[in-house]
Amino acid sequence: MKPVLDVVIPVYNEAADLERSVRRLHGYLLSVSPFPFRITIADNASTDETPLIAGRLAAEVPEVAAVFLAEKGRGRALKHTWLHSDADVLAYMDVDLSTDLAALLPLVAPLVSGHSDVAIGSRLRRGSRVVRGPKREFISRSYNLILRATLSAGFTDAQCGFKAIRSDVARQLLPLVRDTNWFFDTELLVLAERAGLRTHEVPVDWVDDPNSKVDIVATAREDLRGITRLRRTIPDLPLREIRARLGRTESPVYTIAKFGASATEVTPQV
Repeated sequence: MKPVLDVVIPVYNEAADLERSVRRLHGYLLSVSPFPFRITIADNASTDETPLIAGRLAAEVPEVAAVFLAEKGRGRALKHTWLHSDADVLAYMDVDLSTDLAALLPLVAPLVSGHSDVAIGSRLRRGSRVVRGPKREFISRSYNLILRATLSAGFTDAQCGFKAIRSDVARQLLPLVRDTNWFFDTELLVLAERAGLRTHEVPVDWVDDPNSKVDIVATAREDLRGITRLRRTIPDLPLREIRARLGRTESPVYTIAKFGASATEVTPQV
């Protein structure tokens, strides 16, 4: 059966956590998902036993698939997997499942219904609960302030590893995204915003993984280079044509999830 939702988990050398996280996510979706789903493990050039574990899980669990790429890069893995998926809604989350899974259906429901185009989990919205060190908190808030100042970004949290997009929108935007690593998320969100797409934000409960392999300093440098490049190239991108093809408004609209209440709509000044 064709899945409505495809949740991608990009991985690189995650043999220690992969099986536990995939089985936990699979069990959760089996218990709560009202529509068919797939979990896709996107391995980008792991050198440990991650590919073997991913292949075994795909063979044992009907709703699990595995994709293997020869080159590293989280953005590369997401772009490849999303462009080749047959699902209506494409999501991704980090393998450590730092984000509480209870936010998954609120994340994707507006995309399934057609109400929104892109959805992001936000650790900076009111209602979120975040456990992480002061250094990571400072870097995250500083980065999002930089995005507002340099790219007039209206979204609140570019880096949370918990996002989703409608497949028809992905097919329009992903060919324009050049980054293959950590700046991929930011670039995609900025392009969606400039194309006038509707973005849905969900406050999340999030617990920092103390064993994260992310090099904060190197990632920050990469992000700053990405911002510089995007500021230079974005005027030449065919975003007005994409906006017209998708039939969207001139200004992006953000909806903020309020559990137990209707969403609030905000049209940012950009």
